[in-house]
Amino acid sequence: MTMRLSLLMTAALSLVACAPVPTLKPAAQAISAEQVGLSSPSQPASSPTAPELAQPQAWWQAFKDAQLDALIERALANSPSLAVARARMDRAAAQVEQAQAADKPVVGAGLDMTYQRFPEHSLYPPPYGGSLRTTSTLQAGVGYDWDFFGRHQAELDTALGQGRAAQADQAAARLSLSAQVARSYLALARTLAQRDLLQRQLAERKETLSLVQQRVAAGLDNGQDQRNAEAPLPELQRQSVLLDEQAAALRQQLASLSVQPAAALRELAPRLPAALNLGLEAQAQLGVDLLGRRPDVVAARWRVEAASSQVSLARAQFYPNVSLNAFVGFSSIGIDKLLQPGSLQYGLGPSIRLPLFDTGRLRAQLHGSAAELDAAVAAYNGAVIEAVREASDQLRALQSVQSQQQAQQTALLNAEASRQLQTQRFEAGLGNKLALLSARGNALQQQRQMLDLYAQQLDTQVSLVRALGGDWQDLPKR
Repeated sequence: MTMRLSLLMTAALSLVACAPVPTLKPAAQAISAEQVGLSSPSQPASSPTAPELAQPQAWWQAFKDAQLDALIERALANSPSLAVARARMDRAAAQVEQAQAADKPVVGAGLDMTYQRFPEHSLYPPPYGGSLRTTSTLQAGVGYDWDFFGRHQAELDTALGQGRAAQADQAAARLSLSAQVARSYLALARTLAQRDLLQRQLAERKETLSLVQQRVAAGLDNGQDQRNAEAPLPELQRQSVLLDEQAAALRQQLASLSVQPAAALRELAPRLPAALNLGLEAQAQLGVDLLGRRPDVVAARWRVEAASSQVSLARAQFYPNVSLNAFVGFSSIGIDKLLQPGSLQYGLGPSIRLPLFDTGRLRAQLHGSAAELDAAVAAYNGAVIEAVREASDQLRALQSVQSQQQAQQTALLNAEASRQLQTQRFEAGLGNKLALLSARGNALQQQRQMLDLYAQQLDTQVSLVRALGGDWQDLPKR
């Protein structure tokens, strides 16, 4: 009867007794899709429940370049920055396990033995008072903290939000690193291709200079003509040195990104791959699904979820903490009597703790958690705005490059037509070789400009893929 009454009183107190919970100002609101110009304006940029994460995909394999695949895989496997991200994810997973354990009973056992002198003027009667004896206790206990007010669930939700944010952070780091390696690889391919064309230009210019020198010697041209033929050579030679330096720097950069000696990439000579088919017509209007493809945006949204749960946890601290404890074991004075039936002890009882005189600290914690939530929402809004800006900028840049390529293609076709015409005239004896060499040089220059635009297209495609989240997707929770 006493135990039943105690339980009923504990339950009643837990329901009615709590510290006054302060009223908070309205929380900050997540930005909507309509505010940032995304399609499907009826769908908010932040859903009540953030989605689960899927594994990032190997988007770079669309280039079908085995050397690029190997470099990126090596970089992802050995990058120190990714190792840091993985460690943070593991730490967050451990915090989730810790939060899950809070809602389970705690079972323990112990054995205590103490050799001591019992005082004569205390509770112990003769012959114990004034003697030296050993007290022994062998006991097992179980305790359970009842989650009447959602404290454990809020702790778990906070840990889950932080853990999923750490997962998304790792995905963002993988995406950034893979894009950086791809861009450096493509830049090296562009540099080497430019160097090849430049060597052809130098050969053409040297041949032109040699022919002009012969004409000057024959009195057909003057010194000014020779100086005009010599003028382009220093600039082309300077560009050759610059391209060699750029190639060496890019190989060093790739070696650093993939964590290997620069000597291992000394012979790396990639070629520009075919451009990706990104289906820009379908992406002309960015959709709200961008917010689910960008891992950095998803990470920010999970931090909002975690901060919201932290506010719930801070609010739950104002309510009583109710627990139930039980124990059973043996206790005796003297080791020889420890396991005798008369040494048996057991007990069961509830406990309740009320925050009556600690509300100043609890109010400060609640207000601090509410401020953290507002900061998380602001960070999420900033991430959404930046994601839309990056994707829009890269989409416009790619469309601009494609328009420039169309114009440059016309210029290249005209230069090639002129070169073919001069070749035909020269072979028919109707034109001189200087005109032919000039036409060849002009065609090579147009090829170099076309090559730069093509390399820029590939680089912008990689940047756009990164801005759109790669092939990474988050999946709705089931």
